[in-house]
Amino acid sequence: MTKRTLRGRVAVVGIGETPYYKHGQSPDAEFKLALKAILAACGDAGMDPRQIDGFASYSDDRSDATRLAAALGLRQLRSATMQWGGGGGGCCAAVANGAAAIVSGQADCVVVFRSLAQGQYGRFGQTGGIATVSGEKSYLMPYGVLSPPQRFAMRVRRFMHEHGVRQEAMRAIALASYHHAQANPRAVMHGRPLDAQGYDASRWIAEPFHLYDCCMENDGAAAIVLMDAERARDFAQKPVYLLGAASGSGPRFGTHAHNSPAYASANFGTVAPDLYRMAGVGPQDVGVVQSYENFTGGVLMALVEHGFFAPEEANEFLTLENLLAPSGRLPLNTSGGNLAECYMHGFELVLEAVRQVRGISTSQAARSDVALVVGGPMVSPVSDLLLGSEAVL
Repeated sequence: MTKRTLRGRVAVVGIGETPYYKHGQSPDAEFKLALKAILAACGDAGMDPRQIDGFASYSDDRSDATRLAAALGLRQLRSATMQWGGGGGGCCAAVANGAAAIVSGQADCVVVFRSLAQGQYGRFGQTGGIATVSGEKSYLMPYGVLSPPQRFAMRVRRFMHEHGVRQEAMRAIALASYHHAQANPRAVMHGRPLDAQGYDASRWIAEPFHLYDCCMENDGAAAIVLMDAERARDFAQKPVYLLGAASGSGPRFGTHAHNSPAYASANFGTVAPDLYRMAGVGPQDVGVVQSYENFTGGVLMALVEHGFFAPEEANEFLTLENLLAPSGRLPLNTSGGNLAECYMHGFELVLEAVRQVRGISTSQAARSDVALVVGGPMVSPVSDLLLGSEAVL
C-alpha cells in the first residue's frame, strides 16, 4: 500500500502576483486581479494556461472556478476546492487541497490563488454582521468586544502573563517584517522603514497590540501552479517540492465563550506535529519561516508551538538580529509578511517561501532548503506547509 503522504509528490512550478495596493485602491476588479495573478504564475512556469484543470482557494474567495476556467479557455475543469472556515488560516490548507487533488488523480495541474479587491466588496477588517448576533459574537459583542484585535488580544495577553513575555518580543517581529520589506520593491511598506522608537510611539489598538502589531488591509492577488513532481522538471523554473502539509484545530479550540482548554494558544498544538511527521523533518531543519501575522502575538505563540523555542525563552530568542536574513537564528517573514509586504490573506507568504527555496528572495536566508509557512495563528482551523528543494527529498 502506498504511504499516505504528500512528501515529494507535488511541486510548485510557477508563482505569480499582481501589484499590491492599499485597501480600496486597486484599479482592477477582483476577478481581473485573480486572472492577472494566474497568468503571471503560468508565465513564470513557462506553460500554457490551458494546461490548468483545477483550482483551489480559501476564505470564501469570490472568483469562481468555473468562471475562471471559461475566462482562461481551459479545455476541462476537473477539480475545484475551497477550504472551509478559518479565514486566513486556510492559506496553506488550500495548497494541500490542490496537491491532494493531483496525488489522487483528480487533476493534473492545479492553480491555488487568493484575490482581494476591498474597494469593490468592502473591508475585511471592519466590524460587520451585527444586525443579528449569534455564535461567538453573542458572547463578545454585549461586552464591547467587536473587532479582531480585541478578540485576539485576550489570548496573547494571557500567554504573556503566564510566561513573562515582554512587549519587546512582539516588537522584534514587527521590526523584522518592516526591515525585510525595505529590500522588497513589491512591498506596500517599501520605503517606509520602522524603528523601535516608531513602534513604541504608535497608538494602542487593543493592548498588547500597537498599530504596528496589526496586519495591513490590501488589494491584489497571488497564485501558484502545482504539478505532479514527476513532471516538474519540464517547466522553466527550479521545482519547489511539498514536504508536508497539515491543518485543523486542537480539542475545543472553537469554544464560543472563549474558555477552550488551551486558551493562550495559536492553535498549532496538534497541527505542527502532524506537519513534521509527514515531512520527515523537525524544527531544527527549518531554515526560514513565513508566518501569517494577523497580529504579532499570534506569531510568537505559533513559533513556540512549532518547537523553535520554549515559551520562557521568547524574550531571549525574539530579538531583531535573530529574525533577520541572511544569518539570523530564524529569518522571519523575509518579504515583509502581512505587516509590511501585503495582506493577501497570507498567500503572499507561500510565494515568498517558494522564492526562498529557489534562492531568489530579496532577503535570502543562508539556510533555505526547508521553508515553513504558518497559516492564521489563533483562528480555527489553522494550516501549515513545509516546502523544500530537491536536495531534501
